[in-house]
Amino acid sequence: MKLVWQLACLALLMSTTPANGQERVAYKTIQVDGLNIFYREAGPANGPVILLLHGVPTSSRMYQPMLESALSNTYHLIAPDFPGFGHSSWPSPKEFSYTFDNLAQVTEKFAEALNLSRYTLFLHDYGGPVGMRMAVAHPEKVKAIIIQNAVSHEEGLSPLWDARRAFWKDRASHEAEFRKTFLSLAATRNRHVGTSPHLERLDPDTWTYEFYFLNQPGQADIQTELFYDYQTNVKSYPAWQKWLRDHQPPMLVLWGRYDPSFVVAGAEAYHKDVPGAEVHILDAGHFALDEQAGEVIRLTIAFMQKLPETGMK
Repeated sequence: MKLVWQLACLALLMSTTPANGQERVAYKTIQVDGLNIFYREAGPANGPVILLLHGVPTSSRMYQPMLESALSNTYHLIAPDFPGFGHSSWPSPKEFSYTFDNLAQVTEKFAEALNLSRYTLFLHDYGGPVGMRMAVAHPEKVKAIIIQNAVSHEEGLSPLWDARRAFWKDRASHEAEFRKTFLSLAATRNRHVGTSPHLERLDPDTWTYEFYFLNQPGQADIQTELFYDYQTNVKSYPAWQKWLRDHQPPMLVLWGRYDPSFVVAGAEAYHKDVPGAEVHILDAGHFALDEQAGEVIRLTIAFMQKLPETGMK
């Protein structure tokens, strides 16, 4: 019995960690339009590229479990920090316009600087609107799309968005309350916890780190500007849906069911545009890697192995 247990542990270890001799995660910075863009990189330089785009208020740090997994045995994983996040430059809103258009442009130039001519997009939260803009601008570069709780349909937005729409409609009247709520420890924790019944799976360091980040000088202004611009994403949903219908990219949708902001209907909605999309509802929250890293990695590997050479239509 002990031998069976030891063999099972060995099999799990081999399935989630790089093979012997595989280079570990590298931490690098490159200049893009005068900005320092930090990124994490793992896997063979000649492997198929997976470009991992993070959400709010986190950074490329959220993808560390994937970068350290068996994915890096075969795939070239690259996870940048957006301007205003993580270890990338944090110019003030007076120096840099924090819009999703600009985040997408910087990320596109980042990919060009690394000579990434073809890649699979892995999109979470804010990474969704950034990646969809990149896909629309350069469909020839997109081999496939993996969605992890990133919305492209109105039905994916929970009732929490009613107050956020009020902020968009009348910024002057609602900005103080938005800042108080969005930047609070309670809201930062709730992004991870949501309605999860498995609090023992959740590391409080995740939201403690993010709360510390949000309270650094300048962050309140940066995040307020960027969230005010989020309304442009909602207005872009019909265009993104049309792009998906026209191009039919190979698509994997991974969705944490306990997400307080992005509901499960947002995952199922992708089937309307891409009938062949593979959709999995996970026993996890908004940050599925918090609770189901092994499952996210397993499903990603299985999906990548099935990709056709040509990718989209």
